Amino acid sequence: MTPQDGYHFSDQIGHLLRRVYQRHAALFQQYIPDSQLTAAQFVVLCSVRDNKGSSLADIVKATVIDQATIRGVVDRLKQRELVQVEHDRMDRRKVVINLTEAGQDLVHDMEPFAKQITESTYGKLNPAERLALDFLLRKMLEGSDSE
Repeated sequence: MTPQDGYHFSDQIGHLLRRVYQRHAALFQQYIPDSQLTAAQFVVLCSVRDNKGSSLADIVKATVIDQATIRGVVDRLKQRELVQVEHDRMDRRKVVINLTEAGQDLVHDMEPFAKQITESTYGKLNPAERLALDFLLRKMLEGSDSE
């Protein structure tokens, strides 16, 4: 089988999604003024803001970032004094993560940039195409293990 007859990797959904994600990640680095803040760190900060008193398992589930990576992200955020990590009062084996005031301020300050990144990621898509894309991506995720 020749490439003309069959499978073209550059036409495949995985390749296209990867390219869009790479563009999105590059836009994050371009727009976010805090050069020490990664996309994963920002997502974790937003998740903790939205779910006060999050456990590591809660953050893993909300962000769909693996446990080992989350531990490193939380450690770096703690070093920057953006999150506070405490033992759960009911179960001392469990840790609870909350934003510090500096973490809250950083998320608040970065939100306009995050919105700009989303806008740039959508690119030339009109409002109906954006809605359709979001709908289709969510539909693709239905029933997956990563929800």
